[in-house]
Amino acid sequence: MGSSTRKKKEKKKDFQKPKYKVGKTKPKASNHTDTSFKSKGIVLGHQSLSTDAPDADQQFKHSLSLASSSRSDKQRREALAYLTSQLSADSSANPVGTGALLTKVIPLVSDSSTPVRSQLLKLLRTLPEEEVKFSVEKVIMYVRAGMTHLSSDISNDSLGVLEWLLDVANDELIVCPGGWVKTLSTFCAMMGWVLSSSTGGWTAGARAGLKATDAQTLGRQITALSRFLEAGFRAETAQDTQQSEYWANLHRLPRLPNAFDYLNLSGERRDEEGEMYSNREARQQVFHRRFLEPVSKGIERAKKEGGAAGRAATLLDQILQQGISDYEPSTAMDTQDLLDLW
Repeated sequence: MGSSTRKKKEKKKDFQKPKYKVGKTKPKASNHTDTSFKSKGIVLGHQSLSTDAPDADQQFKHSLSLASSSRSDKQRREALAYLTSQLSADSSANPVGTGALLTKVIPLVSDSSTPVRSQLLKLLRTLPEEEVKFSVEKVIMYVRAGMTHLSSDISNDSLGVLEWLLDVANDELIVCPGGWVKTLSTFCAMMGWVLSSSTGGWTAGARAGLKATDAQTLGRQITALSRFLEAGFRAETAQDTQQSEYWANLHRLPRLPNAFDYLNLSGERRDEEGEMYSNREARQQVFHRRFLEPVSKGIERAKKEGGAAGRAATLLDQILQQGISDYEPSTAMDTQDLLDLW
């Protein structure tokens, strides 16, 4: 009997909840392992400790490399912010030069991140204007690609870069190779103002642009086109120069890096779109022949819509009338017509 009672009590212990007294530690399990010991050894891997920090030029180049090649949106934005702060404090703190910097960062015009594009525009506004003028042809190629991007946000931000370019180098923009005709073609394609030249097949509709455009966005696009046409149709004024300056400019070696670029001595043969139109009459002629009809029809449609687009179209109409009022189209066959016949 005693043995049976003892076995019953032992089985009963498995189902009883233990009662612990206050302040008494919980009993350790039978399989407890003591891990309270601490290691006092210090192991150092292969490390290089140096007291010399990288100088400002190396940090600038490193940030420029991150801005142009990093896969992280945050890292690109922070790198552009560092470059902006350095150039804002001292515009001469650029060890690579404005041309090399623009070559690295200007592809970010079509970046997929909105904060990166906003920071890029802030960086561009810190660059010296007299040095930006030599890189206009390179910059405008990426701006045109951004303007015709399928994303509306990228297209609108590209207009901001174009407006900055018109502020700092409008004369260089309209006379660089492709700066006049290709940019006008980009504007027309972006706003759906391109008409089909063929008699059959598909033709462009009233608003057959690359993407759907609201009235506010269309108004901004028309305003940017107005500024571009105003710069291209600006009357050329003769500057009064002294006789000594005249002979000095005539016989002195040119200081510009592309002084004879308009002659196209070593480049490929340019077509009408890639040509340089250095005088107002040439720009008026090609605009009258290729863009006057689609732009005029686009202005009339925008006026009928009213709102921001209608007000911008009214301003564009005034600039257009002033720009081509003194142009008289010639009935003679020009060089481009002869090339087309060939």
